[in-house]
Amino acid sequence: MEEKYIDLHLHLDGAITVDIAKKLAAMQNIALPSEDEKELEKLLSVPDDCTSLNDFLKCFALPGSLMQTKDGLSAAVELVLDDAGKSGVIYTEIRFAPQLHTQNGMTQEEAVLAALDGLKQAKTKGNLILCCMRGEGNDAENSETLELAKKYLVEDGGVVAIDLAGAEALYPTSRYRGLFAKAKEYGIPFTIHAGEADGADSVRLAIEYGAARIGHGVRACEDAAVLELIRQRGITLEMCPTSNRQTHAVEDMSDYPFMDYLKDGIKVTINTDDPAIERTDIAKEYRYMEENFSLTKAQKKNVLENAVNAAFTSDKDSLRKQLFDTKA
Repeated sequence: MEEKYIDLHLHLDGAITVDIAKKLAAMQNIALPSEDEKELEKLLSVPDDCTSLNDFLKCFALPGSLMQTKDGLSAAVELVLDDAGKSGVIYTEIRFAPQLHTQNGMTQEEAVLAALDGLKQAKTKGNLILCCMRGEGNDAENSETLELAKKYLVEDGGVVAIDLAGAEALYPTSRYRGLFAKAKEYGIPFTIHAGEADGADSVRLAIEYGAARIGHGVRACEDAAVLELIRQRGITLEMCPTSNRQTHAVEDMSDYPFMDYLKDGIKVTINTDDPAIERTDIAKEYRYMEENFSLTKAQKKNVLENAVNAAFTSDKDSLRKQLFDTKA
């Protein structure tokens, strides 16, 4: 029986493979920097022994340039969703920042509508998470993203949540208290990248703001009180093993806290983050945890149950049936 998965943490611009990039370039008459697939792969992904976060971040430039039109963005969402489906994913939450798709005149709202169109065209089921961005001088853009999330929020088949992404250490979570107070007032579910480039206090703040999930959370283990808060509140951690290794969120993977979290009753999930950049897919992520951390079949089922329960979707029964019913 084919293995089936859920991916709750996948960035659109980090999921543009060489094949997808070529398709997006061709349909928009955009000249790629190279026709050679190996050269393109170097631009779109990091080597397995990536040593620098800067090298990792450089890989977002080319994908971003291919998603500055409605057609390009719509096609990207469709292609990324269906690419995930090829690795056994039955449900994906794609996150993207509409403000990063306005370089050629597209508005944030047009970007959201284009992404929604791509979602409808895809064969693989998914939903959208709109990212606000950590940064300087973009408060107005973040507010606009929040208002668009309110306008297009649905339980399923569209925009289902917001997120906060970007340079966590440079722009701490404490700066975004007002943004998430508003999101809470609007009733918009949210996840927040925290405890990746910054410490456990970032996670504590995200939980205080009302985050239902935490993106990464690997550094929550730096404070036992924060771990206890995660457990008590039933917060789900969207963990991304290959990403955490390549960005050096965890310097020594023998210290990776995933299995300790799992055994302590914390709701952990396994996700890809930026699959094209990391040269990975969800099946490889699970295999990595099985081979390096002895993740058992029973534990894998537990992790997938966590993903179903935490997913921003009303279709949980169907997902459970597909994942766990051998007749499905």
